[in-house]
Amino acid sequence: MTVPSELPTVTSLDELARLVESGRNLYVRWSRGPRADLGGMASTDDLTGVSLPGLSANALDVEAWWSRRPVRLWVARRLYDYSHLRSSKGPGVRPWVLRGSEVGRGPDNEPLVREVVPIAWVDARVITDAEQEVARQRGAWGPMDRGLSGGAAGDAS
Repeated sequence: MTVPSELPTVTSLDELARLVESGRNLYVRWSRGPRADLGGMASTDDLTGVSLPGLSANALDVEAWWSRRPVRLWVARRLYDYSHLRSSKGPGVRPWVLRGSEVGRGPDNEPLVREVVPIAWVDARVITDAEQEVARQRGAWGPMDRGLSGGAAGDAS
């Protein structure tokens, strides 16, 4: 798999929502990027060290049950849920969008993808926008960070 030397960067939550509306099989992955990931094309379960059959990612495709609710809010939630990975997985970890084929589920029930096509980086401003969008909602809710509850950290490698 060849990785383009320069990926475009999504710079707003609205831009990411439009991207999600325009295609299927889109995922977001928090890592050091396609160059670091695509050589081995597999993630590892942090708890057991087991090699997984694809890269851990999170689906961006809007589910049918979401109905006519704003795609912007859907995308904000998908980014916010795993935003803790930028700090818990170390320097250089950031989100990027990819298209891929789901080949299974990881130990945290996350999609595992192969046949990955890098689409774009996600700028840090988009994460800030997502956090603000989530903060405007009524329900109490936080990122899916096991570290907050004292448990083991999940996979992002």
